[in-house]
Amino acid sequence: MKDLLTLPWETTDDASLIAARMAAWAAREIIEQRYEPGQLLTEAELAEAQKASRTPAREAMLQLERWRLVRLVPKKGAIVTTVSRQERRDLLAVRAMFETDAVQAFTLDSDFAPLAADLRTLLDRQQKALDASHPLDFASADYAFHSRIIRSGGNSIVEEMLTTMGPRLARLTYQVVIDQPSSLHTLFDEHAELTDLAERGEAKDFGKVAREHIQSSHFPENQ
Repeated sequence: MKDLLTLPWETTDDASLIAARMAAWAAREIIEQRYEPGQLLTEAELAEAQKASRTPAREAMLQLERWRLVRLVPKKGAIVTTVSRQERRDLLAVRAMFETDAVQAFTLDSDFAPLAADLRTLLDRQQKALDASHPLDFASADYAFHSRIIRSGGNSIVEEMLTTMGPRLARLTYQVVIDQPSSLHTLFDEHAELTDLAERGEAKDFGKVAREHIQSSHFPENQ
């Protein structure tokens, strides 16, 4: 899947820079709430947890701040951020804007085959995550699913922004999985409908259902 965006902990390995591995590990820990909002995380703790020195730990902290998962506090460390209701709305509104722009670019002549194949693979990942009751895997597959739709619009600047937003978006989805597990089946069913429409190349209906999915999933109070 050439056009698939993945989250940091899915792409780092032993060949990655130490700072990148540390940042990816800490991001996952924060998203899964092993470091809770408001908790202080220090360079020394991060270095000790990953058996590394303070220098890459400092670089990892800077990356975590760029992802807005922590807020650096001079001479103390970093405070794990709290996701406010306003930030949630703002993040999802930006993603909705990206996704809506992408689907509006579809035409009856658009080649849906590559998109449909990738969405089917990602839908299978979501099903496996549901079956295994693995919220982070579902959040990761959800991010990849929506990112794949957005990337079909071909906007490289949007892609760059989406990559930076990835861990925060996954954090939001993970929280939904934990707080409202029953909503996952609705999300999955709507993703399945989008995938079916993409496989049939029905551009107009795909765009309509995608916009309705964004609205009903994230802004139901506006309906």
